[in-house]
Amino acid sequence: MSKPVLYSIVESPAHPDFSALYADLGYEALRFTSMRQAMAKLKRTPPAVVVAEFFYGWGNNYAGVNISNLDVLLYSLQKYAPQAKVIAMVEKAERQYVDKLNDILPLYGVLTQPVAAAEMAALLRG
Repeated sequence: MSKPVLYSIVESPAHPDFSALYADLGYEALRFTSMRQAMAKLKRTPPAVVVAEFFYGWGNNYAGVNISNLDVLLYSLQKYAPQAKVIAMVEKAERQYVDKLNDILPLYGVLTQPVAAAEMAALLRG
């Protein structure tokens, strides 16, 4: 039986390294350093879980169309992996904006940075 695939999208130094935790919980973790890399893999290897940081689109929100760095990924997940559980990690100052993403695809969990391994483990265990 194959392991469920987990995408870890690391776009900043604040993203904790939970690779050992993911392995311990039985996930095949694929690490990406950009949203573009994750999107390229999405059609061929749909994830069961996506862990990514949320960055609010303060001045570069494309004329009001996008809320954050996660919008395009969430739209693609609707098509290629609608069952995927998305866990967003967010800075405290931007926490108020992350819930807007639920209009695109309901988030499985939102964790405020810094995220402890126990918090992530609790979400992944369901």
